[in-house]
Amino acid sequence: MAEQGVEPEATEPNAAESSAVESKAAESNAHKAAPKGPAQPTATANSGESRAAEIGVFQSFDQGSDNARQTRDLGVVMDIPVKLSVELGRTRITIKQLLELAQGSVVELDGLAGEPMDILINGYLIAQGEVVVVEDKYGIRITEIITPSERVQKLNR
Repeated sequence: MAEQGVEPEATEPNAAESSAVESKAAESNAHKAAPKGPAQPTATANSGESRAAEIGVFQSFDQGSDNARQTRDLGVVMDIPVKLSVELGRTRITIKQLLELAQGSVVELDGLAGEPMDILINGYLIAQGEVVVVEDKYGIRITEIITPSERVQKLNR
C-alpha cells in the first residue's frame, strides 16, 4: 500500500546522460539557428584556449592568371577529334539522273580542273588548297585560309 503525500524520490542523471542531452539540444538549436548566406568566422574557447581567425589566401585576378586559365581551358579541347574533308566540287542532279547512274558514269562538277579545292572542318569551309601526292597517297597543301565573310560568299555559289 502506498503512503499518501509521499513523492517518489527524484533521481539525478549521471554525467554521461547529462552530456548527451546537452549535446543533442545544442545540435538541434544550431541546426534551427543556422544563418543563411556565407559562413562567418567564429572564435571558440576550448578549456581556456582561444583560436585566432586565419586570413585566407586567394588567387590573384590579374591578367597573367587569366591567360594561364585560358591556356588550361584551351588544352582541354585540343584532343577533341574533328572531321576534315576536302571537296572536289559540287553539282545538282534530279532523282531521275541519280537513278540512271551506273558504274562508269561521269558526273560533271562545278569545279574547274586546277582550281583550289575546299577544305571543310565538320562541314564548314575553313580553307582552300591544292592536291599533292605524298608517298603514293593524296594530300592537300593549304593555300588560303577563308575569312568569315568569304565563307558566306562561298555558300551562295
